[in-house]
Amino acid sequence: MKGLFITFEGPDGSGKTTQIALLSEYLKDRGGKVLTTVEPGGTELGKEIRNILLDRKNKDMSPIAETLLFQASRAELVSKVISPALESGATVICDRFFDSTIVYQGIGRGLGMERIIELSLWATGGLVPDLTFLMQLEAGLGDQRISNSLRERDRIEMEEKRFRKNINKGYLKLAKKFKERIIPVDAGMGIEEVFNFIKKKVDSKMDIK
Repeated sequence: MKGLFITFEGPDGSGKTTQIALLSEYLKDRGGKVLTTVEPGGTELGKEIRNILLDRKNKDMSPIAETLLFQASRAELVSKVISPALESGATVICDRFFDSTIVYQGIGRGLGMERIIELSLWATGGLVPDLTFLMQLEAGLGDQRISNSLRERDRIEMEEKRFRKNINKGYLKLAKKFKERIIPVDAGMGIEEVFNFIKKKVDSKMDIK
């Protein structure tokens, strides 16, 4: 039996990492086999690509080169990690997937939404998440959470602030286009409230009583 593929999307500081950890623990407590991973990354090659993409010294990277690096990391992750885990019956939870590239590069960088969708499906061999949680958060609150972490912003976090309005609009556009898959989540609620909302949606999808 093929496993369930769940992804989390949204701006940095929206609480994706926290909710992924809670959901993973919840499913494991119920006897499920769970794999968590992240994009870009998740493989040795993916980690090297991630370092290139997030390094602030590469601030002048061309949008096309940036997009192809994301897709290369994604293709490796799907081939080596996600697909085998799903075939084994595991639930795979991924922090970001191709929706990020569609929004950040397709819309934010102006490369074209449909072009990036086509390229993403080629990179993943047609693999699409079963369920995607879109963590929605006011820009100011996200910035505050990142600042409170006392760490230096990476290249993507620095640039996100510059075209955040387009990114937020892009995610909403994507949620309308794929409303059967993408579930908006008010990430401004408390951690427990957010998790209870996510848990109910996952239980319904997995038919857990």
